Amino acid sequence: MGLEFPNPVGLAAGLDKHAEHVGALSALGAGFLELGGVTPRPQPGNPRPRLFRVPEARALINRYGLNSVGIDVFTENLKRAKAKTRTQTVIGVNITKNKDTPNDRAADDYVQCLDKLYPHVDYVSINVSSPNTAGLRDLQDAAALSFLLNRIHQRREALREKHGRHVALAVKISPDSSDADLVQIAGVLRRERMDGVIATNSTLSRAGVEDYANGFQAGGLSGAPLRERATRVVRILADTLQGELPVIGVGGILSGADAVEKLDAGATLVQIYTGLIYVGPGLFNECIETIRDAHRPASRNQGR
Repeated sequence: MGLEFPNPVGLAAGLDKHAEHVGALSALGAGFLELGGVTPRPQPGNPRPRLFRVPEARALINRYGLNSVGIDVFTENLKRAKAKTRTQTVIGVNITKNKDTPNDRAADDYVQCLDKLYPHVDYVSINVSSPNTAGLRDLQDAAALSFLLNRIHQRREALREKHGRHVALAVKISPDSSDADLVQIAGVLRRERMDGVIATNSTLSRAGVEDYANGFQAGGLSGAPLRERATRVVRILADTLQGELPVIGVGGILSGADAVEKLDAGATLVQIYTGLIYVGPGLFNECIETIRDAHRPASRNQGR
């Protein structure tokens, strides 16, 4: 993606939604942080309770509904954090549309976020896969996705010329797409000249939690039950793209071995979130050291 990563293990979007903990999270050893998701206008998200643990399965179910302080407050938070910490951690931000923005005007929301963030971030993650905003995943349809990404790419090119710096564009996709849909999505990413793909968001499947308390809760499932499903998506995308775009693997990484599994499937980088809840912040170093012990040269995980 034109970036140098100090290590291949990052934080997934959703933990620091408002860019309020950049310094603390950087100090945990992450090679990169993906903040957000953030929407153009503030929105409260879904009513509480909206986050549920399923400890028997080492899983979470959330239906936050993309609660956001809005892009203006978010950007100010990020600017203050970067000035205070002077972090060298690669910073990405997950962006999406407001709940009440119709899909035929969604591109306006994404472009507004990109405009505000461009001078302050290293990459932007385009979220078209949250299961908690009605209709958002419809933007993964090939025609809709192509239209959206073309608009975002054109705006990025104009901003690159204006600011004299490159900000990479990655697309975060669902784990619930069919194999054929994934191949089609990969084709769109290639044609619209994206810089990377993030696989995956949380799942609507309840496989692995259906027999536990809270397993019935509505929302996106993350954690251990998502691992195999997410790895399958990584493998299909990597096989289809053949190195043209790097794949960032996320979903069910609760150990160093899980991180290596994603890399073996074709990912270049990995992200963690639910694993921090069940394992703790030492998971960053465990993943980094396990990858190193697996004799993966750092150059394979950097600058791609």
